[in-house]
Amino acid sequence: MNVSQTASKTDVPINHLPVFKNTAHEARTIMALDLGSKTGWALRQTDGQITSGTIEFKPSRFEGGGMCFLRFKDWLDEILTYAGPIKSIHFEEVRRHLGTTAAHAYGGFLACLTSWCEARSIPYQGIPVGTIKKFATGKGNAGKDAIIQAMKDRGHDPTDDNEADALAILHLVLSREVSS
Repeated sequence: MNVSQTASKTDVPINHLPVFKNTAHEARTIMALDLGSKTGWALRQTDGQITSGTIEFKPSRFEGGGMCFLRFKDWLDEILTYAGPIKSIHFEEVRRHLGTTAAHAYGGFLACLTSWCEARSIPYQGIPVGTIKKFATGKGNAGKDAIIQAMKDRGHDPTDDNEADALAILHLVLSREVSS
């Protein structure tokens, strides 16, 4: 399969994913996710490089609602294949959604992620939204623009708030590793 074209049988484009180097078996990739139909993701690779982006899993007009979850699981498999062993996955733990559709989508992605992690013995952890915002900006109720700016201040160029949230989660996890 040509990595720059599509991912597995559900045609999720992954041309935004670089080919990862896995040079050390001891050091493993850490992944951070902002779950949703448009998922933000960030990886700290084994060589210390950070890669991030967003990917959409919306079903097309003629597909059932479950296709987005199948695409999400296939995408996780692709990440595992190209990034190598994953040490842990951390995600934004949302406890309140403004809409029913967003709550259902989040719950579906969370169920897929946790079952996928369990099947592969990959530890996972939810981090509350306020904790992420406070770490990134100093304010637990910071807006999306503040998170984006905070990640730009760290040398990243997030395309939207989803990618910025994933980067903030990753930096929070990495800061905890250093301090422990």
